[in-house]
Amino acid sequence: MALRAGEGLSEHSSPGEATLQVIVGHIALRSSDESWEGKPGDLLPIPTEIHAVDALEDSVILLTVVKAQ
Repeated sequence: MALRAGEGLSEHSSPGEATLQVIVGHIALRSSDESWEGKPGDLLPIPTEIHAVDALEDSVILLTVVKAQ
């Protein structure tokens, strides 16, 4: 997924067990009470609560979700 600086994904529910990897750029992943920043190569676990993503600069991120069968 690509995000331009200043854009992002508004608050949404967790897809389950998931991670977000920053390929290019600089992002902020935030929940109601915590915030994490990610730069290229960083792998961030997605919080289980409602969260949002903000692009602090033009960014490309990879979302990986585990789905049990």
